[in-house]
Amino acid sequence: MSVLPADPHLPVAHLRPPRNWINDPNGLAFHDGHYHVCFQYNPYGPEHAHMHWGHFRSPDLIDWEELPVALTPTPGGEDADGCFSGNAVSHGDRLIAFYSAYRTDRWAQPVTTAESRDDGVTWTPRGSLLIPDLPDGATMYRDPYVWREAGRWRMLVGAALADGRAAALLYESDDLERWEYRGPFLAGAPRTVAPDGDTGLGWECPQYLHANGRGALLVGAWDPELGPRRTVAFPGREQDGRFLADTPALLDHGPDFYAPALLSAPDGRWLLWGWAWEARDPEWVREAGWSGLLTFPREVTLAEDGSVRQRPAAELLALRDERAVTATGETSGTAVLGTVGPSFDLTARLEPRTATSATGLRLVTSADGTEYLDIRIDPEAGELVVDRDHSSLDPRAHGGTFRVPCPEAKAAAGAPVELRLVVDRSVAELYLPSGQTLTLRFYPVGGTPWRIEARSGGGGSLRYTVGAWNLRPYTMRHATGTPAESAPSDVGLVRP
Repeated sequence: MSVLPADPHLPVAHLRPPRNWINDPNGLAFHDGHYHVCFQYNPYGPEHAHMHWGHFRSPDLIDWEELPVALTPTPGGEDADGCFSGNAVSHGDRLIAFYSAYRTDRWAQPVTTAESRDDGVTWTPRGSLLIPDLPDGATMYRDPYVWREAGRWRMLVGAALADGRAAALLYESDDLERWEYRGPFLAGAPRTVAPDGDTGLGWECPQYLHANGRGALLVGAWDPELGPRRTVAFPGREQDGRFLADTPALLDHGPDFYAPALLSAPDGRWLLWGWAWEARDPEWVREAGWSGLLTFPREVTLAEDGSVRQRPAAELLALRDERAVTATGETSGTAVLGTVGPSFDLTARLEPRTATSATGLRLVTSADGTEYLDIRIDPEAGELVVDRDHSSLDPRAHGGTFRVPCPEAKAAAGAPVELRLVVDRSVAELYLPSGQTLTLRFYPVGGTPWRIEARSGGGGSLRYTVGAWNLRPYTMRHATGTPAESAPSDVGLVRP
């Protein structure tokens, strides 16, 4: 069984090693009865450097095993400065990883492979590049995504083009060895998707969600000066090897979500993991000795309007422990609903009788009530507002308010607002019935049982039904053979 960590912010129900840096989920595949989840990993410290692939596997998304590191840079090889992002496919008795080989040029990262024939325990690198040359006009190139469709293998690679457009480039193959370049699957100039962001000058980590003739292209919006920004979903459909995109939208409305990866499960579901990065100053990260985590696995589907809908994977209900809160009532001020531990799963139905901007839920994490996370209903904008400005008494934690569309919140709609909030120590994932999500990090230091309150101000009142369950840790078996956690003699370059 897992042991609760001493660090009060280290999650107990989200995947990550007990220390050091992680970022993008990679190599997602179902093979020989196991879900395989790899990830960008620095085994030597909590900084973005020395990129390897860490590796977990599970038969059921609940009981996990940490396998030896899957991919390690080869001194003097094509990936000498890092094994960067990509994916994996199950093919016969082989797991084949496709990834970005980083050697000297941080913008151009050609595709190479490694394979495993023992269910991911050991891997053999290719030792050469699978696709050695960048297409004409590509100024940034990285992060292959391979899948099988209509009897052929297909690959997307993220890119930036010399003409100022971002692109996902398409390749096809009959045998996973000889790949033919088909041109841009989708390319476009930056387009606004949020008040604080656009679709980027380049695209990282392209993923293709598709079913019944419809699809959504998921990309990380990237800027050469600012680095990774937000994840964007382009709904649309494919025609003659090109993706005809409709209006893009944010995949997740939170500030701390990036580089999601898809897995096609054997039961027909699409599962998705994302990277939740840190929202605290680097000094605190170094003191803690770890950085980043993977979100909960999410079931993703395409709605009739082409939008991507997300919800926690059904298996995660098994992580619910005792029910900590059961509350139904109405308040025109503040109602204390009960207390929970720092990892919990909450469902709520909120019915403002008179909608005001002070209506919602508060998670109080200090005895004196000065440290809290707010979720408020904005009846004018038709949004839920998540406010973390007071969520940590440590000034090194980042604040901010963030919004997720919620048409039911409009005063004129008169509909109840339903939500599910899953919190695991320093990460919060908010899910709405519409499939909209918001992911953020926060770092309470109050150290008391966390108190859930329903609140209504400004002369309004709120009817509520709230249930909350404490979360038990997932189980994790740790394999031997991971590298020592001492600094290597050579220092690799860092990809922004």
